Amino acid sequence: MTKDPSDAQKLVRFMLGHMLAGLFAGLVFGGALIATNIANLRTLLFASPDGWLFAILFFMGLCVTFGSLAMGVAIMLSGKRD
Repeated sequence: MTKDPSDAQKLVRFMLGHMLAGLFAGLVFGGALIATNIANLRTLLFASPDGWLFAILFFMGLCVTFGSLAMGVAIMLSGKRD
């Protein structure tokens, strides 16, 4: 690893930026799925008495997945170029 704190800070900012982009993409994707009622997700959400729990778990899962994907892309892009 690098010993220069400015390099470490740059890396953390780079990773956090990608993570936030992934979280936002997960929220947008989940909102689009519910808005278009794909697989009757909106119907399930509004018909269930525990719809709020479904929504929390649904969006948390999407945010974790998309955030991890974006951070993986960040790791792959952070390598040295020859």
